[in-house]
Amino acid sequence: MRHLKDGRKLNRTGAHRKALFRNMVTSLLWHEHLHTTDAKAKELRRFADRMITLGKRGTLHARRQALAFVRSRRVVRKLFDEIAPRFRTRPGGYTRIVKIGPRRGDAAPMSLIELTERGDRALSEAEKKRERRRRAAEKKDRQAAAAAPRVA
Repeated sequence: MRHLKDGRKLNRTGAHRKALFRNMVTSLLWHEHLHTTDAKAKELRRFADRMITLGKRGTLHARRQALAFVRSRRVVRKLFDEIAPRFRTRPGGYTRIVKIGPRRGDAAPMSLIELTERGDRALSEAEKKRERRRRAAEKKDRQAAAAAPRVA
């Protein structure tokens, strides 16, 4: 039984897993979105939400705690100065996971994890992709209609 043993092992050693999530949190906070497998995204959400909570605290101690986990001073600066103020009134749920289908090589289920309130972007990456597909389908329909012979 695995009582009180939370977290996914992801077939990695403890040190490898810790390094993986430190790198992924750093990338997520810098780019504000990340493509990864479902299992990694679900596990990453725990760490990312903790970092944003530290950013919301805004104290020197919280900044040092974030620096102990995140790999870049530049990312910690962005976290405390740009990202955390966006979530000031939100009590939690700082990330969103959007399933994007299987990976081509091994059919692993893939997801897009992104911050719920992204700066300067009205649409998420997944929404942009859906919009491009919809426009392409409409264009194809118009071309087919234009090419069809008209009967009068």
